[in-house]
Amino acid sequence: MPLVAASEHDMYQKMKAKLADQYLDAELKVKAELAYAILRLKKEKNALILGHNYMEAALYMSVPDIVGDSLELARQAQKAREQIIVFLGVHFMAETAKILNPTKKVLIPSERAGCSLAESITAEDVMQLKAHYPHAPVVTYINTSAHVKAVSDICVTSGNAEHVIARLTDDIIIFIPDAYLAKNVARATGRDVYLYTPGAPSIAPVGKDHPKTIIAWPGRCEVHEQFTVEDIISVRQQFPDAAILAHPECRPEVTEAADFSGSTRKMIEYVHHTNHARYLLLTECAMGDNVAYANPHKEMLRLCSVRCPHMATITLENTYEALQHEQFEVDVPEPIRQKAETSLIRMLSFS
Repeated sequence: MPLVAASEHDMYQKMKAKLADQYLDAELKVKAELAYAILRLKKEKNALILGHNYMEAALYMSVPDIVGDSLELARQAQKAREQIIVFLGVHFMAETAKILNPTKKVLIPSERAGCSLAESITAEDVMQLKAHYPHAPVVTYINTSAHVKAVSDICVTSGNAEHVIARLTDDIIIFIPDAYLAKNVARATGRDVYLYTPGAPSIAPVGKDHPKTIIAWPGRCEVHEQFTVEDIISVRQQFPDAAILAHPECRPEVTEAADFSGSTRKMIEYVHHTNHARYLLLTECAMGDNVAYANPHKEMLRLCSVRCPHMATITLENTYEALQHEQFEVDVPEPIRQKAETSLIRMLSFS
């Protein structure tokens, strides 16, 4: 829930109580002024603000009505009653909100908020995969464009991918676009995994020796692929009592070496419900700050320095501009939207 403040000064005091160790006082005053103005505009314009867990702390703590991972925000977008949705996240997330709310105005504060995974695959690539494996269902990670979702059978998030794959009985499943997530899910569900090479003539081995196979696309998250087993070994040497949590977009050897692997929501729940001496989150580092502020009595290791360059373009400043001018509206052509909605609704029904 957003911070409730009776005045700009009240907002400043509340933000200072949470964030004084991260921001200069003068900077906090400016951010508090912006946050208070955003909340007033939001009420005036009948807007809903959704915020992903990767937002910077001053934004995450102050104005979103709802914060969460991609799955939770998709659920909340589906329920939206407000006429305007401001999505504090990257473009595919705002697109998802628009797909589920065709009559609402969906705004994103930054036109530069892309995603390396979404940019790694096109609808034409999916059609090529389907031509090779015409009977295989296409399971698509939510980190994709509307056009890719439109030629897919079902969407998943990192929070429910394993659950969905475990429910499917097909011998061959196409899983796109994150290769590491595909490998992690394959290991968890007892399937083989074959990494497809775009343009290559080779086809995955199938038959009695490979009864259950996931065909994976070679996409990578530019944040999570940076974490290595060496990072975990180094942390364990310095902090042997630390619980290390890794996002499933990390390399399989990293998730296997960690103490826990799960979506951002599951990582947050793990910290909340366990009592380790300290914690380290191997994911976008702004989330580590947000989890630390939500759990002031638990020690979070601030060793992560990897920020998503796309998420970092979403700020209080451009959130105010987006809402004030109702700019950077996200639109999806209706034929594409309808087909993409089908794959999203299937995901939500599985959840």
